[in-house]
Amino acid sequence: MDLRTAVGIAIRKIRISRAVPQEGLGPSQPYVSDVERGMKSPSIEKIDDIATVLGVHPVTLLAYAYVQAGVPASDLLERIHSELSKLE
Repeated sequence: MDLRTAVGIAIRKIRISRAVPQEGLGPSQPYVSDVERGMKSPSIEKIDDIATVLGVHPVTLLAYAYVQAGVPASDLLERIHSELSKLE
């Protein structure tokens, strides 16, 4: 699965779990629908906006997208932790 599709799936799953309508996420329902179907890629600013409305950190939203793409969450978190510790 490509990342664009995974981001859309992650947004849709979180949105549904939070009972947020598509209209509540972005500039327009058609735009959100296109993002959720993997037809459009949201900018980092839009990801931040969408994550805020969904009540999650933007990094959580992106990490969940990678999980949807098949990356085990534990592996992802371990890698992020390792890379962040090397940047300090």
